[in-house]
Amino acid sequence: MNLTRRTTLLGLGALGLTACGGGSVTSVANATGGSLPADLRPVPNAGYDSWVNSFRSRAAGQGISTEVLNAGFRGAGYLPGVVKRDRNQTEFTRTLEDYLAIAASDERVAKGRAAFARHRNTLAAVEARYGVDAEIVAAIWGLESFYGERRGSVPVISSTSTLAFDGRRGVFFEKQLIAALKILQRGDTSASMLKGSWAGAMGHTQFIPTSYQAFAVDFTGDGRRDIWSEDPSDSLASTAAYLSRNGWSRGVKWGGEIGNGAPQGRTIQPQPGGPRFAVTGNFNAIKRYNNSDSYAVGVGHLADRIAGGGPIRASFPPDKFGLTKDDRIRLQERLTARGFDTGGSDGVIGPNSRKAVAAYQSSIGAAATGDPSQELLRSLG
Repeated sequence: MNLTRRTTLLGLGALGLTACGGGSVTSVANATGGSLPADLRPVPNAGYDSWVNSFRSRAAGQGISTEVLNAGFRGAGYLPGVVKRDRNQTEFTRTLEDYLAIAASDERVAKGRAAFARHRNTLAAVEARYGVDAEIVAAIWGLESFYGERRGSVPVISSTSTLAFDGRRGVFFEKQLIAALKILQRGDTSASMLKGSWAGAMGHTQFIPTSYQAFAVDFTGDGRRDIWSEDPSDSLASTAAYLSRNGWSRGVKWGGEIGNGAPQGRTIQPQPGGPRFAVTGNFNAIKRYNNSDSYAVGVGHLADRIAGGGPIRASFPPDKFGLTKDDRIRLQERLTARGFDTGGSDGVIGPNSRKAVAAYQSSIGAAATGDPSQELLRSLG
């Protein structure tokens, strides 16, 4: 497989997470369950209906039965919010420090240790079969869906057909739609359960339909490769199978921070002036899941934390505004205390924090740039 599982689908770069205090950061999934936003519910669209009618013959030509087509598209429709989200993806970069503040937050580590304890036997069995460290599998689970809490609730037939009709990446999403219908035809799940993110990533570890077809496994032995149920067993095993078939070497660590128990390997420094890491070939296997150094370090470091390891030891340099992480946390705490809610105090200056900074700047008669600074921090006392 020449393309990574998620960056091909989403083009989201390094972060498939939701920031605590910094606001939404390319979140891959809505919270499981609950009502969908209005723009992620079907609306009438004659062009879409015409496209679906023409697609039916193409799907039939690829072996999709009329019965499955009817079941798959029953209740499906055009989702304007999917197109909006696809077109509004912005290019941005986050420092590794910010990424790890989210990826290995105290909450994510604590939930990861609890989830690992609950599913220890399954994870051990998965590791025994596929050779992928149980903690690595658990860490990917944590980054992709917050240990199953954010698997997504958008109907996959609607989302992939909307994006195929829209045409910006029509060929790609028509392949995803065909693969999703083949999932139904095989009987792995029902149309009502076939849900995921707005762009079609599904289950506990967010497989797109074509990657599901290529790598998903029936670990429980019930005849279905069920990544959508509350039981994460098939999802966890499918993730391990993916890594195993993409170069993972049994018994080899991903890497680690230099000076903090890192194995021998090539050296990387994802953030200038920040920690350096020695990484092995298994680091590259993680990047097959999401082609980003920050993502792979995030998975590896979260796995180490789940296993009982400590935080990164080396310090990070001040950010482009001259603020350290401690400075940014104090800024968020002081803004919130003044009534300018940043949504949390994690040291990540995301949309919520910038909005709070701008509101405070306006309140004191300054230009509402949303940019933090040492001067602004001092003005807050």
